[in-house]
Amino acid sequence: MAQAVVPEVRRKPVLKQEIAFLLIHLMPLGALWTGATFFDWMVCIFLYVFRMFWVTGGYHRYFAHRSYSTSRWFQFVIAFMAQTTAQKGALWWAAHHRHHHRHSDTPADPHSMKIYGFWYSHVGWIVGPDFKETDYKVIGDYAKYPELVWLNKHYLVPPTVLAVLVTAIGGWVNGGSVMAIFSTAGFSTLFVGFFLSTIVLYHATFSINSIMHKVGTQRYESNDESRNSLWLALITLGEGWHNNHHYYEVAARQGFFWWEIDITFYILKGLQAVGLIWDLKGVPQHVLHSKNKKEAAELKKKYEAQNNRGPIAKPEKAKPEVETAEVG
Repeated sequence: MAQAVVPEVRRKPVLKQEIAFLLIHLMPLGALWTGATFFDWMVCIFLYVFRMFWVTGGYHRYFAHRSYSTSRWFQFVIAFMAQTTAQKGALWWAAHHRHHHRHSDTPADPHSMKIYGFWYSHVGWIVGPDFKETDYKVIGDYAKYPELVWLNKHYLVPPTVLAVLVTAIGGWVNGGSVMAIFSTAGFSTLFVGFFLSTIVLYHATFSINSIMHKVGTQRYESNDESRNSLWLALITLGEGWHNNHHYYEVAARQGFFWWEIDITFYILKGLQAVGLIWDLKGVPQHVLHSKNKKEAAELKKKYEAQNNRGPIAKPEKAKPEVETAEVG
């Protein structure tokens, strides 16, 4: 008889502590006062795609899973750019994601839709008080860098810098002068270009925690509810191949097959080509063509045996026997 799953006790959000998160969702309404230009909408689209890459290629594939290598200075760039999304510090993000993989769809999972429902898995665990701190032991491989720890503690610095920059550019483009930063010309770009793209980015990212553990198909037996979805892969630049990822999480690519569109991986290949990153981890053949870990282990032995066997040597032709005369 199956044992009943007992969820952990999770505390409810305290509204007064989540005012900032609520205000971010209200900020785009400022465009009702300022209006919105074509430029503002282009900034919104650009910042969504640009920053989604740093979420997927930075927070996720680099800091959470170490799926490629880079230099110390560029890993700081990756962390800074990822944090312009206002999804807290890179070490906080990656530590909680590692915890998720270790306990996927069990009561200890921070955001299991199976255990805690859609809204909690989508946003409740973020605004609730249970997962505010960074577990530096889980992310000790990166916590040894003081600049990353500083950035993690001051996680609002990158989005603030970006918001000011976006407002200044908006003032220049829409108002004809950087001094127009404090006019509707600058604020319209801030409301639409920065805040609206940030909100859409939030919920696209959160959908991988919620929707991707319910909607889609399963190619592999990953021992959880993770799914694959083409349309979510397009929206999140490749993260929609979630069942693939949960089956073999260290790969730099999540679209395991050529027809599985993974835009983040294509960009990572480009960064590798110019020498900014290297050692992109691939998907072994025994993983790619298996259904579960047992079958993968069997395939690995089979492939290793084939590789060690080498070409079969051709048998030598028998030499004719030579008749010798008896000496009498």
